[in-house]
Amino acid sequence: MIERYTLPEMGNLWNEAYKLQTWLQVEIAVCEAQAQLGYIPSEAVAEIKAKANFDPQRVLEIEAEVRHDMIAFLTNVNEYVGEAGRYIHLGLTSSDVLDTALALQLVASLDLLLQCLEDLIQAIRHKAREHRYTVMIGRSHGIHAEPMTFGFKLAGWLAEMLRHQERLRILRGTIAVGKISGAVGTYANIEPRVEAIACEKLGLKPDTASTQVISRDIHADYVQQLALVAASIERFAVEIRNLQKTDVLEVEEFFAKGQKGSSAMPHKRNPIRSERLTGMARLVRSHAGAALENVALWHERDISHSSVERVVLPDACILTHFMLHEITDLVTNLLVYPQNMERNLNCYGGVVFSQRVLLTLINKGLNREEAYAIVQQSAHTAWNKPEGNFRDLISKDPRVTEKLSPTEIDACFDPQQHLRHLDQVYQRLGI
Repeated sequence: MIERYTLPEMGNLWNEAYKLQTWLQVEIAVCEAQAQLGYIPSEAVAEIKAKANFDPQRVLEIEAEVRHDMIAFLTNVNEYVGEAGRYIHLGLTSSDVLDTALALQLVASLDLLLQCLEDLIQAIRHKAREHRYTVMIGRSHGIHAEPMTFGFKLAGWLAEMLRHQERLRILRGTIAVGKISGAVGTYANIEPRVEAIACEKLGLKPDTASTQVISRDIHADYVQQLALVAASIERFAVEIRNLQKTDVLEVEEFFAKGQKGSSAMPHKRNPIRSERLTGMARLVRSHAGAALENVALWHERDISHSSVERVVLPDACILTHFMLHEITDLVTNLLVYPQNMERNLNCYGGVVFSQRVLLTLINKGLNREEAYAIVQQSAHTAWNKPEGNFRDLISKDPRVTEKLSPTEIDACFDPQQHLRHLDQVYQRLGI
């Protein structure tokens, strides 16, 4: 199913050919650094750059025999390069190439994710601006609470995505590290200057203190950050699903012409995209757990992390990329029903304005316990009854009318009272 929904540009960053291309990039950068320091002939590097190539199928054929992916790759490259190939991989261990090349893949993936995240941020910002004054009911514990606006709800989404954007920008610097330090990381057969030059050519910085591998806390951080993004997308998707329930129907996923919701029930319009996003978030979160398990390797290295990363890293990147694309489209085309928001806000005679009545009575001299009991009695009498009308009950309660005029009672049921400070939030977010 994942392949069906993969967006091609992210998938291309994780196919076999791209991976081998990054391996070759690292090998050539190291050769250039070696030549710059006078360790290998410049002519040899020029020949390597002119001739170096690989055939993914041929690499697999060789690997089937030698049972070592890096040796298979180097053997195939040398079939193209010839004599000058003896300078390739000089003083390196496999993980020098594997981990440095992996950093290139992760950086490229993160750049694409940041582009998609910016698209989502702009989509939310636009929708929040559009519905800045669209009044709706706020809910806590799934129960009607007090009035707010749909734009304010989206403002929370926007703030969350802006935090993710900052985290991913920081993460880009964290993950953009390479290591060219040889077996167990001691530089025994290659010096740190080669690492510094090669990493600079690749747009990376040398790892501060690698062993034979780059420590996997960095990669665990990467997947955890993607899991956080996925968790936020799931939060938005769950909210859409709840607001699309038939008995709520305040928003709805766009339903395309010709789309069908059920094989049995023609009336159905299901939130299938939000449900899909919810399921995908579970997968990304599970990958974060696997990435954490990869941190504890034996001594200076083992390869228990390798098989996990071959699944977890591309899958997390591809899933997160798809989720960002999907939620952006969903937000952009979301159907919003202000009339249903108004209907739900005023059910049971505006019982959600109970706190304004309570506070107004307190301000008129009643103690809190007495005022609370008066308001709660009317609220519970109106609650969940087709004919229940909180406002009528309050307006007819002599204990209330003794303290409040009709104008003062009307003011308690004005939703604008709840919105008067929201402009400060919108201003912080540029809405």
